[in-house]
Amino acid sequence: MNASQLMEGITGAGRGTDVATRDHAAIILPLLLLLGTVLLIGALVIVFARRYLSVHGRGYFSGTTGHSPEEFRSGRFVPGTLIYGPDRWVAVRNAGPKVVQESLGLHNPTPCSWTEGMGRVGDQKLFISPPVTGWVLVVGSLVPDPGEDVDLCFRFLQKLSLELGEVQFFSVNRAVGHHAWARFERGRVIRGYAWAGETLWNQGPRTWAERKLGMKCCDYGQTQERPAGLERSSANTEKVPLLASIWSVDPASIDDGALTDALGIAGDLSPASPR
Repeated sequence: MNASQLMEGITGAGRGTDVATRDHAAIILPLLLLLGTVLLIGALVIVFARRYLSVHGRGYFSGTTGHSPEEFRSGRFVPGTLIYGPDRWVAVRNAGPKVVQESLGLHNPTPCSWTEGMGRVGDQKLFISPPVTGWVLVVGSLVPDPGEDVDLCFRFLQKLSLELGEVQFFSVNRAVGHHAWARFERGRVIRGYAWAGETLWNQGPRTWAERKLGMKCCDYGQTQERPAGLERSSANTEKVPLLASIWSVDPASIDDGALTDALGIAGDLSPASPR
């Protein structure tokens, strides 16, 4: 092989290498561009999600509860988007889970965490939470529904209040717009309201929190014209958790992680219970 042939061979090999390099670049560069775009979109989604939570819901997901009138007036508390909590619950002030269990007549008691207890409430059981900012919550389908029997609900709450002091009750049914809330102290009704297609219970003056939230209450026998009546019922229903967060505790606002080591009690209602 002479020198000219050797040079041509080297030049040809170099050209082949250049072509292969360009082919690889034509494949790799778009893939890198696609990967970078995916990573950028993912980062933007995370940023916007964090910003949304900080603006619309941070107060409800951080475990902050018990908002005062001063917080409303100062603008530090702004009602935001809620994650739906239980349909009905009772809040008992300054009472331990064991004391509440005894008052309810709960049998087959099982100590469990907040997460475990909330997972059992749909199984015909009650869950008594560990204390949350001075309140113990009673959650479950066995809490009386005023839409089914308002007198039973009244007696249930009155008995608990006579034995335990301050007791609050909240109920929502978003499917049909039914809602209720009540507040007892030592067996005495401070405020009670229940709506299930008509006013079932309206006792005591409207509280400051109800007026501030713009909750509308009808007198006994008062009808609501459609669709305005349905819109009003729906508006009240969505505000019940907000009312609970002002009066005591909204269960949807409780941070599961904050109660990891705290135990509540799950169990069944005995025949000797307030029901």
